[in-house]
Amino acid sequence: MENKLIVSLSPHVHGGDSVQKNMYGVLIALIPAFLVSLYFFGLGALIVTATSVAACLFFEWAIVKFLMKKPATTIFDGSAVITGVLLAFNLPSNLPIWIIILGALFAIGVGKMSFGGLGCNPFNPALAGRVFLLLSFPVQMTSWPLVGQLTAYADATTGATPLALMKQAIYGDTHALSQLPDAFSLFIGQNGGCIGEVSALALLLGLVYMLWKKIITWHIPVSILATVLVFAGIMHLADPEKYVSPVLQLLSGGLMLGAVFMATDYVTSPMSKKGMLIYGVCIGLLTVIIRLFGAYPEGMSFAILIMNAFTPLINTYCKPKRFGEVAKKK
Repeated sequence: MENKLIVSLSPHVHGGDSVQKNMYGVLIALIPAFLVSLYFFGLGALIVTATSVAACLFFEWAIVKFLMKKPATTIFDGSAVITGVLLAFNLPSNLPIWIIILGALFAIGVGKMSFGGLGCNPFNPALAGRVFLLLSFPVQMTSWPLVGQLTAYADATTGATPLALMKQAIYGDTHALSQLPDAFSLFIGQNGGCIGEVSALALLLGLVYMLWKKIITWHIPVSILATVLVFAGIMHLADPEKYVSPVLQLLSGGLMLGAVFMATDYVTSPMSKKGMLIYGVCIGLLTVIIRLFGAYPEGMSFAILIMNAFTPLINTYCKPKRFGEVAKKK
């Protein structure tokens, strides 16, 4: 009997993970936040999410098939769906459909496919789409429907978000803080804002699920939340009449959504645990700085995109230990 030695490249043992498995795991983790958005925003949340997902799938299919001249199989790996859902979660529930489609085109066409597709994009595509819309359509992107208008869409009654009220207090409006929702309302999602960011409870459930399934590690979300807690707490102690408590900062705006689902993106975040901690601390610090001293009430999207740009540098100086490498004696 002839014996053959077959030599192949590593890996020789597969752990069972795949892009598709992890992507659909993230989608499962997003279900609680989606259900909460339907409960508080009703028809508007459904229209925005469905439009965003459909547009992202269509643009990825069209770009791959007609511009890149490849089989459009990537639309089934779940990445385009996640981009669509996360983009929708960063939008108000009364945003016109044509603006949502433009955001999806920018997210997929510019933020993702122009760099070569999944695994090549330096910036989070959904956040790139969101910031593009915020800079292009600031009025529509900062018009926040009040919760409870389940059948309203374009004609929904709008109001100030908790972050907007916090910014007014920083600018000297002494009555703004008295209009803030209590911590419990912010925790369950009974407040205005983007459809997917309002409920900290739903987002934390998603975090627990992803940690349980080992889709992500704790380093990035915990470092972001801990940094915001510390620095927002310092500012609150310095001037409690001007700066809200760190708990309200944690529960307001897109902090939870960004820390759990946006900053933890595999492609745009560091690979090593040390790098993840540096990345998370910087995102948390930048978020607090922009919220308290910047022109925009929210700073999470800008902070993540800024640190996306620094991820290659962090990876260069915080390389993970090679498998089998023995530490050198000093």
